[in-house]
Amino acid sequence: QVLLVESGGGLVQAGDSLRLSCAASAGIFSDYDVAWFRRDPGEVRRFVATITRTGSTTSYTDSVKGRFTISRDNAKNTAFLQMNSLNSEDTGVYFCAAGNRYSAGTYAWQYDYWGPGIQVTVSS
Repeated sequence: QVLLVESGGGLVQAGDSLRLSCAASAGIFSDYDVAWFRRDPGEVRRFVATITRTGSTTSYTDSVKGRFTISRDNAKNTAFLQMNSLNSEDTGVYFCAAGNRYSAGTYAWQYDYWGPGIQVTVSS
């Protein structure tokens, strides 16, 4: 089991940047793939990005490619999501998730552990 907590969200203007952090505890962080999902106003959790246990493989949804970067520091039990050139469609609650049953999964059901989420609001 691993416990996750997100930080770094907030209200920004279109074109700004934010870096989200996902701090893990109570488990061996390097045993898990990590992903970020966004819950939009329609209450659906949509895949944003994922990174494998060692950080060797990353994957992104098309709408954030070239703007967002997922990374991790296993020594610090933390994952990150650097978000650049934000736009209003990036608004939502961002969740960090961890799992070890699948590799680089892009579906919410493939992850077993979730943080409480953090709000990101981009004003246009």
